[in-house]
Amino acid sequence: MRTRLNSLIGALFLAQLGAVAAHAEELNLYTTREPKLVEPLLASFTEKTGITVNTIFLKDGMPERVAQEGDASPADVLMTVDIGNLADLVDRGLTQPVTSPVLEATIPANLRDKDGNWFALSQRARVLYADKNLDLTSFKYEDLAKPEWKGKVCIRSGQHPYNVALTASYILHHGEADTKTWLEGVKANLARKPGGGDRDVARDIMGGICQIGIANSYYVGLMRSGAGGPEQEEWGKAIKVILPTFENGGTQVNISGAAVAKHAPNRDAAVKFIEYLASDEAQKIYAEANYEYPVNAKAPVSPLIAELGTLTPDTLDLTAVAGQRKLASELTEAVGFDN
Repeated sequence: MRTRLNSLIGALFLAQLGAVAAHAEELNLYTTREPKLVEPLLASFTEKTGITVNTIFLKDGMPERVAQEGDASPADVLMTVDIGNLADLVDRGLTQPVTSPVLEATIPANLRDKDGNWFALSQRARVLYADKNLDLTSFKYEDLAKPEWKGKVCIRSGQHPYNVALTASYILHHGEADTKTWLEGVKANLARKPGGGDRDVARDIMGGICQIGIANSYYVGLMRSGAGGPEQEEWGKAIKVILPTFENGGTQVNISGAAVAKHAPNRDAAVKFIEYLASDEAQKIYAEANYEYPVNAKAPVSPLIAELGTLTPDTLDLTAVAGQRKLASELTEAVGFDN
């Protein structure tokens, strides 16, 4: 009798476990972001909501993978960097629109798709690195082409997505003809062939190869915090950082962001996840982990980035910027910028 009773209790317990498992929420995240940045966010989200996040970390090829998987794709959330990559996901029909009062109240209109196909989660500004001894306190992107900077400018490849987005923004501000002239002027001012990474701009300023250069803001935090090692910490100390603006505009920013996949099997959980990523709590994690600017105005900026001054982002619609990437790349090629 006792054996039978124990068997019944055991069966009931297993049935309860099965019921819990059947109702347990989860979602599947595809991301090109580094694990060390994403994992604290995932752990915090799961602790807060009980929703398990199954993560696939991808170096590249996200659109191709999701497209190949088709309507059987397990992907719920697609998280990546650069407005161009987000726009490509939309253009290939790999996302679905989301209506969320939470996201609409938290994220400025120019930092989310008008149809709700993607939402920015953090910002990185394209800033000026300058020799700390220069008597320079302000700068316009247009100034990069001025003759006074001949032989004094360092920059990574003009075809890198960071610089393509900057050139695309320039096109929207000034038109195709003036942008080509600007690119020719910047090329004439280069101290070395474009290449390397953004941190190499700081290295070469310290080494006396150039005096100024364009690079992303979050690298300043990575260098000055010591996250890149003592050598890069010295590079960070050797420069001052200025938040440049366009004439009649603001500082050019690019973004990281996320979208709900078109065939998301766990759509509701996916929306909850993106809403959490825009929350005060998650935005603070972003700021501390990778020195990016929050998109949520209530979230604090990392002290190392706050030292750079108050960011006034350019208000160009990022979808419009993405739409000028092809022309930006063609103009860069036409002037032989990287040659």
